[in-house]
Amino acid sequence: MKLKYLATLLVLLIGTLLGIVYYYGLDPALLTKLSFYENLANPSVRIVRVQEGLRKEEIAEVMFNKLDWGEAQKNDFINTHLALNSTNSEGYYFPKTYLINKDETPSEVSITMFDEFSKQTDKIKKPKTAQIINEDTAIKIASIIQRESGGKDDMRLISGIIWNRIFNGMKLQIDATLQYAKGSEEEGWWRQVTPEDKKIKSSYNTYLHAGLPPGAIANPGLDAILAAYNPQKTKCMFYLHDKNRNIHCAITYEEHKKNIQKYY
Repeated sequence: MKLKYLATLLVLLIGTLLGIVYYYGLDPALLTKLSFYENLANPSVRIVRVQEGLRKEEIAEVMFNKLDWGEAQKNDFINTHLALNSTNSEGYYFPKTYLINKDETPSEVSITMFDEFSKQTDKIKKPKTAQIINEDTAIKIASIIQRESGGKDDMRLISGIIWNRIFNGMKLQIDATLQYAKGSEEEGWWRQVTPEDKKIKSSYNTYLHAGLPPGAIANPGLDAILAAYNPQKTKCMFYLHDKNRNIHCAITYEEHKKNIQKYY
């Protein structure tokens, strides 16, 4: 009886702490620190934090570790789009901290994340000009912004530069797309790009192919999605980040080369 009372008290305490974290917008990482205690209070529930900018294989690995999945379940999660008779679902696994029943199937977990994506993106206030941008295009751009940005503050600038390149008929030439093309579980999903990588034969290689890649390269957060719909007005066509992750943009390639010499 005493154990039952303590368990009930612990559940209430954890619930209160969860409410405080969400209500005051505290760092979701705090939730993961509560996982051990949550598991004691309710062994059937897991607190799972999915960070922004992961590709679906990385999210599958997070679920694999937190929900005690086997390899078959992990692969089912990666290939959820096949079970749902839909196209590649990369970009639509919304990143946040979830409370997930450990017995949920990979498809159920995926659908929970897709539903959260819809719920969150429905809140986005889109400018009138965004009516010409379909969701698929916005998510592709948002995924690139998420991987390329040094943080929330430069997302809209990067968005503006990407749109400038698109409207000017330039190849995007973005390293993050090369990382996606060559990423692997064995050698790492986001390996450093080398000059030789620009020759990779992949539809995701934006150095070889004009326009956007065929799909998203990661699963972006709400800030990146907002930036895709609301680019900063800029004349810049090029950008780089210095060693402190500060962004520097340039209008011409000559200016960009000077930035490379200055910051590298």
